[in-house]
Amino acid sequence: MNNSIKLLVPEKDEGKRLDIFLSNNVDHLTRSNIKKIINSKHVTINKKVAIFPSKKVKNNDLVELKIKNKPTNKLLANKINLNVHYEDNDIIIIDKPKGLVVHPGAGNNKNTLVNGLIYKYKDKLSNISGNLRPGIVHRLDKETSGLLVVAKNNLSHSKLSKQFSDHSIRREYLCLAFGVIRPLKGKIDTLISRSKYNRQLMSVSDVRGKKAITNYETIKVFYSNKIPKVSLIKCKLETGRTHQIRVHMKYKGISLLGDNQYGKKKIKFKKS
Repeated sequence: MNNSIKLLVPEKDEGKRLDIFLSNNVDHLTRSNIKKIINSKHVTINKKVAIFPSKKVKNNDLVELKIKNKPTNKLLANKINLNVHYEDNDIIIIDKPKGLVVHPGAGNNKNTLVNGLIYKYKDKLSNISGNLRPGIVHRLDKETSGLLVVAKNNLSHSKLSKQFSDHSIRREYLCLAFGVIRPLKGKIDTLISRSKYNRQLMSVSDVRGKKAITNYETIKVFYSNKIPKVSLIKCKLETGRTHQIRVHMKYKGISLLGDNQYGKKKIKFKKS
């Protein structure tokens, strides 16, 4: 199925880059999405394929952008019990359980959420994120449970991507953590990058990485004579960096229950 968008370049836009012109006039596509579409040779100017995103447009040029869904038959289809929370013609909302990897990666090409999606929906998914991540707009860590939005077509994918980019989608998570965060409510605003000591982990950095913002609020602190204090914390994300909540909680001196990567190696329990 193809979705075609045709635009006539007005005089005021003459001399602009093709990718900038399109991103300014097609509000549901990000510039990065548009570059991918141009590089895939799905944009024409006056019926000739545009090769470079930097191509300058001229007055009265006819620009046509084709968004094409391609079958993703390179992936192995696995029958997985998908807990579909909501579905319509454009999106699927899945309640992802703890322990399920979202998409295939190095050394793991089966039994992921994507393999289950391919089994159930075949080629009826967006392909903007590439053949290995059909429908995937965002992801959750393997050990994180929660709602995950999947796009059925490229138009809905682009609109969702823009909402994530604009932070107009509200993402909130409830966490149980050992310890009490101070202050009880606040905002964590840091850079997050790959750890210099373990490339599989992320860490807060003062000089490098991507901006990460987590708003948090302590809902309740649980006290017991036999176990350490446990806090129920609500986290609202303004960004979506890899391992963001776990990294920010560690940065504040606490760790999530069950977190074997960033959590404390040993927790002391009092004997009865």
